[in-house]
Amino acid sequence: MSREKLEAYLQKQGVKGRILTFEKHTITVAHAEEQLGVSREKIIKSMLFVDEKGVPIIAIVTGDRKVDEEKLTEVSGAQKVRIARPRAVKSLTGYEAGALPPVGHRKPIRTVIDQKVIIFDKVYGGGGAINALLEIDTQDLKRLTDAEVADISKE
Repeated sequence: MSREKLEAYLQKQGVKGRILTFEKHTITVAHAEEQLGVSREKIIKSMLFVDEKGVPIIAIVTGDRKVDEEKLTEVSGAQKVRIARPRAVKSLTGYEAGALPPVGHRKPIRTVIDQKVIIFDKVYGGGGAINALLEIDTQDLKRLTDAEVADISKE
């Protein structure tokens, strides 16, 4: 999938999010922070995990935090979760690891948003390409993913 398909998805859903494109890549939080000039707290990481049965789950945390796999395991009801391999990210979501947007995947994937993300009005996450970021309202993010909000992060 592509940045253009993500834009089309947002328009179809009536979301006023916008995709910002940069000359340099924005794969890491540090690079995104440098390109945007905003605090890393407002940059989100959307990470795909799979449980012991291979069931995918997306965890979304702020850029200054990491996903706590134990907390995510507990919230998901799984016995164990692990980060998905890049090939699985591409096949399950349609996007490359490092460009994974929080919304608009190939098919719906269970999503858990860390409670810290929701305190912001808008956040910036993967934009479907390694040099793009999606600016999205956190309430739209929650609605589009039908996400549950829980404490899943660690510093």
